[in-house]
Amino acid sequence: MSWDFFVPVCVGDLVKTGGINQYVVQDVVSPKQLPQYLRFKAALRSQGPLCILQHFDTGYSVLQHCKSVELNVKEDMLELLIQVVSGLAASLPALLISTTISAAERKENLNAVKMSVYLLCKLTENLESESYRQNIGGKKAKTSGEGLQQWDSERETVLQALIQLLQLDIRSLWSLSLVEEEFISCVTCCGYKLLENPTIGHVKSKPTRDGIIHLLGVVIKKYNHLLGASVKVIQLLQHFEQLSSVFAQAVSVWCTEYGMRAIIGEVIREIGQKSSEELAREGSGVKAFATFLSELGSLVPELMIPNISVLITHLEGESHTMRVAVCEVLGEILVRVLCGDGLDESGKADRDRFFDTLQEHLHDTHSHVRTRVLQVYARIVNSKALPLCRYSEVMQLAVGRLMDKSVNVVKSAIQLLAAFIAHNPYSCKLSSADLKNPLEKETAKLKEMKEKLEGKTPASELWAAMEPELLVTVKAELEPTDEEEEEKKEQQEEDEDKAVEEEEEAEDDRATAVKIAQYLRSDEDASEISQNVPPTPQKEGGKEGEDGELKKQEMLVQYLRDTETFALQVERAISVINTMLYWKTTSVVQEAVQFCVTVCEFSVANSVSGVRKMLPLVWSTDAAIKDAVVQAYRRLYLNPHGDTTRMKAQTLVDSLSELMVDASLGTIQCLEEIVRYHLLFISSCLAEREVVLSNLDTLCSVALGEKVTEDFLLARDTVITICSISDHVRQSKGPPFRLPQDHQLFTCLSQAIAEGECKHTDPHWQCFMEQAVRLIYFLAESPDQLCSRLLQRSSRLLLDQIAEGGDVNKNAVNCVCLAQLLALSGCVAFWQVSHLERSVSTELRRRRGETEEREEKEKGPSSKTKQAANESAMEEELGLIGASAEDTEAELIRKICETELLNLLCAFLPLLVRVCSSPGRYSHPQLTTAACLALSQYMMISPSVCEENIRLMFTVLERSALPVVRANAIIALGDLTVRFPNILEPWTQNLYARLSDEVPSVRQTAVTVLTQLVLKDVLKVKGQVSEVAVLLIDPEPHIASLALNFFNELATKDNAIYNLLPDIISRLSDPERGMSSEDFNTIMKQLFSYITKERQTESLVEKLCQRFRTAKTERQWCDLAMSLSLLSMCERGFKRLQECWECYSDKLTEAGVYQPLLTITAKLRRGAKTQFKDQVDEFEKRLTAVHTRGLENVESPEMEENQKAGGSREKTVMKTPLPTRGRARAKRGQYTWDFPCFHKVLILNCFSSDAVMAENETPKVTTPIARTSRRARLRN
Repeated sequence: MSWDFFVPVCVGDLVKTGGINQYVVQDVVSPKQLPQYLRFKAALRSQGPLCILQHFDTGYSVLQHCKSVELNVKEDMLELLIQVVSGLAASLPALLISTTISAAERKENLNAVKMSVYLLCKLTENLESESYRQNIGGKKAKTSGEGLQQWDSERETVLQALIQLLQLDIRSLWSLSLVEEEFISCVTCCGYKLLENPTIGHVKSKPTRDGIIHLLGVVIKKYNHLLGASVKVIQLLQHFEQLSSVFAQAVSVWCTEYGMRAIIGEVIREIGQKSSEELAREGSGVKAFATFLSELGSLVPELMIPNISVLITHLEGESHTMRVAVCEVLGEILVRVLCGDGLDESGKADRDRFFDTLQEHLHDTHSHVRTRVLQVYARIVNSKALPLCRYSEVMQLAVGRLMDKSVNVVKSAIQLLAAFIAHNPYSCKLSSADLKNPLEKETAKLKEMKEKLEGKTPASELWAAMEPELLVTVKAELEPTDEEEEEKKEQQEEDEDKAVEEEEEAEDDRATAVKIAQYLRSDEDASEISQNVPPTPQKEGGKEGEDGELKKQEMLVQYLRDTETFALQVERAISVINTMLYWKTTSVVQEAVQFCVTVCEFSVANSVSGVRKMLPLVWSTDAAIKDAVVQAYRRLYLNPHGDTTRMKAQTLVDSLSELMVDASLGTIQCLEEIVRYHLLFISSCLAEREVVLSNLDTLCSVALGEKVTEDFLLARDTVITICSISDHVRQSKGPPFRLPQDHQLFTCLSQAIAEGECKHTDPHWQCFMEQAVRLIYFLAESPDQLCSRLLQRSSRLLLDQIAEGGDVNKNAVNCVCLAQLLALSGCVAFWQVSHLERSVSTELRRRRGETEEREEKEKGPSSKTKQAANESAMEEELGLIGASAEDTEAELIRKICETELLNLLCAFLPLLVRVCSSPGRYSHPQLTTAACLALSQYMMISPSVCEENIRLMFTVLERSALPVVRANAIIALGDLTVRFPNILEPWTQNLYARLSDEVPSVRQTAVTVLTQLVLKDVLKVKGQVSEVAVLLIDPEPHIASLALNFFNELATKDNAIYNLLPDIISRLSDPERGMSSEDFNTIMKQLFSYITKERQTESLVEKLCQRFRTAKTERQWCDLAMSLSLLSMCERGFKRLQECWECYSDKLTEAGVYQPLLTITAKLRRGAKTQFKDQVDEFEKRLTAVHTRGLENVESPEMEENQKAGGSREKTVMKTPLPTRGRARAKRGQYTWDFPCFHKVLILNCFSSDAVMAENETPKVTTPIARTSRRARLRN
């Protein structure tokens, strides 16, 4: 073979005359002739893959005419090329290991490889492009591209063939084993082309994706494509964001399976060299880079460490997306690499540095970065990779992030705190109160151990003190005098009779002293002496033991201190998160609920407060919040643990009993709703009714029998249980279920009420009495007769007790008994009215319906028609058209209330009025409370009683010294407002006045009652709502949360807060109120957060600007300016602000007016277009000029130009442009300015309540004040 094949850069280069021995295509076959030329399968079978050397021109012709060639021709050509490449991959291994291969044979196989690979890669690229166009074209391309349906599987075959060939060591076919760059580029371009497919990241494309990754991996490893691949990765990431995950997987495979770790450094270095300005531009691929780094860090975190210094530079850049990615990479490294106790010093240093970096970005300027860093920390904590020494610091930072403005940051902070508690290394129970005593005890023990150890004098100090005296003694002993020797001899002779043991001991002492002297006289160093002295193992062992115990005690004390610090931080977090349970953001509420459950499971102090606080959320209209609360209580209390059914039942009862301790009525109702939600309580009511009815006699004898006065609480619960058999809990079309008056139940109840009335020591008698009277009216036949006899009996008992006398505390006893009698009379009056309007009215309608149905059956159709005609004529004649049987029944009940009911109960009414109107004479608290409540219940009977005593009731509300009386009066007046709205309407201001009561419980009751009245459209919303706004800054958090909930609900009504804002601002900024600027700003921030419509903002800008004219004090100017700055102003609002320039221009010299307006310009400038930004800048210059020089000294630009040109110096007067509407309005962004040189006051008549609203924003349903229901009109 005399020619060589060179891989061309372009397809057309092969037909051009090349260099010496370069292959040139001789015959380009036309598209019509191609099918017959493709029939070289026989040659493929006979000659093998080398047949491509003779048939290359045919394959080239297919590429040359690719757009016009039929699809089946391309598919046939593709199949042949795959067979050729696969054949070469099968035949080349034997040839490559052969030592006898000739140069001609080598060249022949080399040309075959290059030709077949070139044709296969180029044809694959063409088919891929055509497949992509078919997917883009959609349905239109389906008919022309039916043959490409199998292209997905063909891709995998092509890739496998190329991988098999390139995995061989075909480099030996080239001279000096240098593979030409064009050949490598041909293969890699095919792979990168396939990666550009938008669906390459889908699950169904995984085989193709893996094939491309391995093909490129082979080329990188064997054909020196590392640098080219790194550059190509960066280029493709900039243009194809969906490739970020694919390339992360590819780079990890190339590093781990192919050992090409250097590529990760090259790619990261390329990304690290990107400037901050370049990444901040749109289309820079920053999102793709960030996703690539995050996923690469999760796949091979250990390989990211050597190159992390390059990425950390992006933490100081402007792109928050890159900052997030780098922080996520650091988190993966800390979780999977730099964790555990086996780190060396370098690893610990890197770990600490990375943690410091993450902590810095907890305060990042972008909320998304703060959110992701908190999530990274949550992953670290969940993986138990956070060092113990950093727990307290990170915990404190997380608690601080609870105050963040971003909702996502707050959610992530709550999740991190929950992870801290769930994976804390301290204790399963975190209570600072329980830890206090053990900490104090162990600290005292440690102090005692230290003092004991310090009390022992060290051996070195003892030796230093003894050494001088010892030297003198030894010298004296070693130099004895003659007299001493004689005396010693005599002494020895005298002591001959002594025991031999004593003489031996003396000789031993002498020998020891001599040895000591010899040591002291020698020239040995002190160190040598100490080395020669044998150790004392017992003493050294004892010392080490004492040191070990001391270290253990120190570790124990430090552990307890850390645990206490951690518990205190958790308790602080609880107090903050509990306030988030009533936020408007559903996701935050859900996270707060989950956190409360977590802390409760770990027995954290005060954790039950959050669990109880979330309980009312079971009534939330948001299904997600309600479900979260229900699941939380199910997890805590309704999911019992135990080995047996009995143990589970006992655990469940204990849990529910714990909740019932000190539970209020509202708490009990919430718990009932939760239990009903779980246990489908409604379906069990029928069974429960039968059980109660069958055991009614037992309940009466046991709970309501002779010992009823000993436990009125049990009696109350029994009465509530018996109420389940009445008709008020079920809908029945038949006659009502009633028991006879002489039934044992009513005998027991009457006896218990009458006897308990005089037993003033039991605080539960009144709640029992209320439930008992309610049960009588639900179940008894003629309950009014029963209650009449009960009142007579109770009154007689009280009179008998007063007549007996003889008691030391006679007056006190009489007051308590009288209070209980008045409470009984009020309760009877209330339930009698309820009985008439519910039970009696329902029974009248039922009987009327039965009568009409029976009459219709008895009469025929003709009689019905005739009767209907006669009745219609009669009604028309008498003017009774519109009257109905229901009106007649309602009128009957109203007359009964006005006459018969008042006659029945009128004996107590003068006494009630007298007690309430004479607080000085009747000062007993219980008597006053009962009388006030009973009087309000009497006022529910008829409008006449209400009108006669309404002034007295409001006097009690305002002047009573007892907070409980004022609170009860508010509740009663709220009920009266619902029943008789026309009578109570003039007294609305008095109700609002209790919002400023000095007692928190009264304020709480007032805001609760007014919330119900306003939200149910009983009271018309007026500027008096400003009193509720003041409660947003109430020192009591619960009252502030109630006020916040009021405005949250009010905001759901169309334009309600928008219409009220101007009047609220005027009332709160009134100098006579004396509200501080900080409090005013806090209230306004909350109220203006509800203004979201652009039209409302524009209108409020005009209203607030007009109020500058009527504002008299500097403080009012400042408040109005601050209110303007709180609006989310846009271009339309800004234009309205400019149009109202004259309203506030003379106030700009005040800093309190100037600074808020500057804040508006700063907000408008953010993200604004160039033209609009120039207008904002011009407006800001104008504000600054007036603020610094005064309005009179500011000249217009036109005047300055005239002055420079020597023109006229006449003053130009600024005219306030009239607001234009509709088509006559100027285009947005086009304004005409007439700058004044003096201030001209324009006198305008404006009204604070005028609201320019669009037709679709105008309320369609007004709040009914004068009109009431038909039944209410009849009562009035």
